[in-house]
Amino acid sequence: MATLLYRLGRACFGRRGLVVAVWLLLLGLMGGAAAAFMGETTNAFRMPGTESQRAMDSLEKQFPQASGATGSVVITSDEKLTPKDVAPVVKDAAAIPGVVAAMDPFQMQSVSRDGRHALVQVQFKDEIADITDEQRDAYAELPETYDGEGGTVRVEVGGELAQTPPEIGSTEAIGVAIAAVVLVITFGSLVAAGMTLLNALVGVGVGMAGLYALTGFVELNSTSPVLALMLGLAVGIDYSLFITSRYRQFLVEGVERREAAGRAIGTAGSAVVFAGATVVIALAGLSVVGVPFLSAMGLAAAATVAVAVLVALTLLPAVLFAFAGDKILPRKLRRTVAEKGPDEAVEVKEGFGYRWGRLVLKLRIPILLVGIVGLGALTLPARDMHLALPDAGTAAPDTTERQAFDLTAEGFGPGFNGRLMAVVSGDGQAATKAAVEDVAVLLQDVKGVAAVAPPQFNQDGTTALVAVVPTTGPTDPATEDTVHAIRGKVADVQGADVALTGITAIGIDISEKLADALPVYLLLVVGLSVLLLMLVFRSILVPVKAALGFLLTVGATFGLTTAVFQEGHLADLVGVDTPGPLVSFLPIILIGILFGLAMDYEVFLVSRMREDFVHGDSPRQATINGLGHNARVVTAAALIMTAVFAGFVFAHDPIIKSIGFALAVGVLIDAFVVRMTLVPAVMSLLGRGAWWLPKWLDRALPDLDIEGEKLRHALSEESGEDRETVRVG
Repeated sequence: MATLLYRLGRACFGRRGLVVAVWLLLLGLMGGAAAAFMGETTNAFRMPGTESQRAMDSLEKQFPQASGATGSVVITSDEKLTPKDVAPVVKDAAAIPGVVAAMDPFQMQSVSRDGRHALVQVQFKDEIADITDEQRDAYAELPETYDGEGGTVRVEVGGELAQTPPEIGSTEAIGVAIAAVVLVITFGSLVAAGMTLLNALVGVGVGMAGLYALTGFVELNSTSPVLALMLGLAVGIDYSLFITSRYRQFLVEGVERREAAGRAIGTAGSAVVFAGATVVIALAGLSVVGVPFLSAMGLAAAATVAVAVLVALTLLPAVLFAFAGDKILPRKLRRTVAEKGPDEAVEVKEGFGYRWGRLVLKLRIPILLVGIVGLGALTLPARDMHLALPDAGTAAPDTTERQAFDLTAEGFGPGFNGRLMAVVSGDGQAATKAAVEDVAVLLQDVKGVAAVAPPQFNQDGTTALVAVVPTTGPTDPATEDTVHAIRGKVADVQGADVALTGITAIGIDISEKLADALPVYLLLVVGLSVLLLMLVFRSILVPVKAALGFLLTVGATFGLTTAVFQEGHLADLVGVDTPGPLVSFLPIILIGILFGLAMDYEVFLVSRMREDFVHGDSPRQATINGLGHNARVVTAAALIMTAVFAGFVFAHDPIIKSIGFALAVGVLIDAFVVRMTLVPAVMSLLGRGAWWLPKWLDRALPDLDIEGEKLRHALSEESGEDRETVRVG
């Protein structure tokens, strides 16, 4: 691999004009495709194989007018409402394009006991995924007040249509700005920092444009583009940083520029390919969970990461290495390199990484105890982690969806925000009617059920919809118990199929399925990490140590995220208005992404340790050298990752906010606590045993040559030949 990438780096350096033209053309084509084919993203969550989804599919066929998206308009007043007060609201809601029914609250008995609150249920023809922006806007633009008989009445719109998809806004620029500052400090050169950042932005532009072009043909959840942007920015900058740092190192050693580009791509580029592959595999592996929206989310982010890798391997040597020339180095170092001449290395002052490495090895036992116990303590809040799909109760207090949610709970009780729907389908009218009567009787005895609405029948009378109001809110753990109790009660109803659905039931089913899949996915990721690192490092204990470190990172990250977003500790610092359950797909997404990023740092630190050990250094010195050579780069990379992810904490959407926070915290813990502290301590304890591998396994495993060992041997053997004509390998 290193040899092929070496040739690629030299080729891109030599044909820089062509490479730049190709990427600019690709960026233009993707941008044009996005403008021409971009479609809508959706907040809908479909979960094939669950009872709630089966019920929704049945409604689409047997009762289509009841299967579309729904809205809930809350009317409130200081005085008792009258039919004349609500009539204008019902009329305006019914006039919204695509609405098949706006139900009078006095006819539907959806007026609060004190008469001050009323609910207008709005039924759309199309599903939430097919609702257009025009329909959303018309719904959101219902007047906030109406003139009633007893004075002014207040109107707030809620329900599915009131939930606004997350947008990519200016807050993400904060992370990019911090990343730029870190790059300037790391490189000491505005040219190197600016062009590294520009290189990463080109990759993000191509990836995001391609993703938006696909939205015209593939249904994507609204979180997918934001997640792809988040990852594309972070890994794009980091991968360019790693390769650029190695290129600068070769320049300082007196290597000619084109040769330095080839060697940088062949060595650091190999590690980038491996690191990128682990992220892509982990994200694509989300498909094994069997959740369509999660699969699409993972594949979208994986594609953006793959583009970032390609850009780092091709555009970086063409633009930064070829066009920037020696300006990639700080001015003082540039003069020193010029004075030394070709093939003459420049002495570089020993950095902080060496001193840190010696300190860690000296205090390795206390550091291991404190680190492991500390991360274990941070994991404790994760024991109470509760997963659910988000509801309007966690939205910003000044939004209409939150206002509608709070007013509904105030006037009718929290259960009205999470109504359930029992779909009863029989072989005929008589069987369906009899089954509905049985269901109504059974539901009255279920603990946690506040009310059961009169049934609605389809035209044939073969399918009925029975609305059930629980006593608790949609994300309350007690509601889960109510759902299971209802399903247990109606399971034995004769003559018809009864299935429970609704937004709340769908959310519970998705959360439970993802919770069941989480241990399997974690085992898959950990097993994959052990196998891949075994291929890279030719070792048994190093991969096991890396996997255990990853588990410490994940546990501590789950614990901190639960403490802040669910329990509300220090919630004000990150702008959490209302603590609540974590979004159900956060843990599995977090595992997939953090796995890839953790392996990034593992490879860049430990590969140098193995390289020096193979070349004759003692295990202790090899460990110190690994930190000494790469601590600065890994520190910069981790700070950049953290800055980019933390920029999304300022987003208004609670899902994006929690994902950004968890990833930022996870990167900090993994890079600085696990990889740069616990890993060298463990490596020093293992000594030579860290690199033990049975001979039969060594022969069976393919040699990926991530460190470019074969490349270095080939280059040293041909050191006297002209680099323009040499053929390596």
